[in-house]
Amino acid sequence: MSDRVSIDLRHGIADVRLNRPEKLNALDVAMFQAIVEAGESLKDDPAVRVVVLSGRGRGFCAGLDFSSFQAMAAPEAAGGEPPTTAIGQTNGGITHLGQQSAWVWQEIGVPVIAALHGVVLGGGLQIALGADLRLVTPDAKLAVLEARWGLIPDMTGTVILPRLVGIDVAKELTFTGRMVSGTEAVALGLATRLAEDPHSAALELAAELVTKSPEALREGKRLLNLSGTRPVADQLLDERATMASLIGTPNQVEATTAFFEKREPRFH
Repeated sequence: MSDRVSIDLRHGIADVRLNRPEKLNALDVAMFQAIVEAGESLKDDPAVRVVVLSGRGRGFCAGLDFSSFQAMAAPEAAGGEPPTTAIGQTNGGITHLGQQSAWVWQEIGVPVIAALHGVVLGGGLQIALGADLRLVTPDAKLAVLEARWGLIPDMTGTVILPRLVGIDVAKELTFTGRMVSGTEAVALGLATRLAEDPHSAALELAAELVTKSPEALREGKRLLNLSGTRPVADQLLDERATMASLIGTPNQVEATTAFFEKREPRFH
């Protein structure tokens, strides 16, 4: 595992932290690779029940490293290819490396909670949008910043952003690139709720979620992620089939029994 991203796994909670604080966790190719590697390593780990994603230092992520913009404007002068070329395609997937750094958190079957503070800009915001929930400080600064550079959000932002804030607000944020506070982000639906200490609050929420049946959490995330992507009849059929598959399973019975016995559940 790269030292650009750290993972601390305890009691079912994977505490994932972007670890380039001297650069506000800015994104270069090595950072993209480390984020994707971290996410991929969690996908099939049965010990992982919830993921908390945050950034060390003064901000979550400042977006693309400024040197990458220099390469984009004059790749030969900067000594390399434009970032979009250097990032390349993800093997056999629907994304390239930059997109996968955001999309991998959607592909992880368990809930992912992003803890946001300081700057959450451009690609950094899109990575945060890949999480299922976002806890944010009131004074955080969030922006779909690509408009400033004559670009568009190309790290799955055009897929996830409209789902959260609606198409008109997504367009306004994309067209203007304006900065919004954490408080406004919650009002817009860009973030889930405010927290003075998002990392601690995210770990506390994660500790609550590990007391829920792991199958119920996984199936709930899967069904909600599919909502609106297929005919309603297919969604309703999947609901019924999933419910039937959960009823009577050991963990479902344990959840019910523990509630009535007023104790913590012991899931397998």
